[in-house]
Amino acid sequence: MHEKHLFEYAVIRIVPRVEREEFLNVGVIVYCAKENFLHALIGVNHHRLQVFCGDELDLHEIEANLDALQRICVGGSSSGPIGRLDMASRFRWLTATRSTVVQSSKVHPGLCTNAGEVLKKLFEQLVL
Repeated sequence: MHEKHLFEYAVIRIVPRVEREEFLNVGVIVYCAKENFLHALIGVNHHRLQVFCGDELDLHEIEANLDALQRICVGGSSSGPIGRLDMASRFRWLTATRSTVVQSSKVHPGLCTNAGEVLKKLFEQLVL
């Protein structure tokens, strides 16, 4: 039997009008220290987003923010100063509470034997 490891995840969402607290899930970020794993899966359904928020948002700006989120997960100098932090600190920064259009849910814990499989499963359940 494979050893189970603690993992944490948050749902990435678009909140077009922060004051209304309505959102559309567009991704999942998973962190597992034991597996040295920090990845995000993002999938924006542009049609759903357009129906949800009309022309209120700059879709190019949202895409740029989501791309930056993925670069920070990967880390390194090409992802700016936050990308140079250790993996746990990057995850905490990415999942910090914000009042912006691109936000994350609260962090949820779980146990897994393969964080990559968990990421795919959560994406299918919570985003698609």
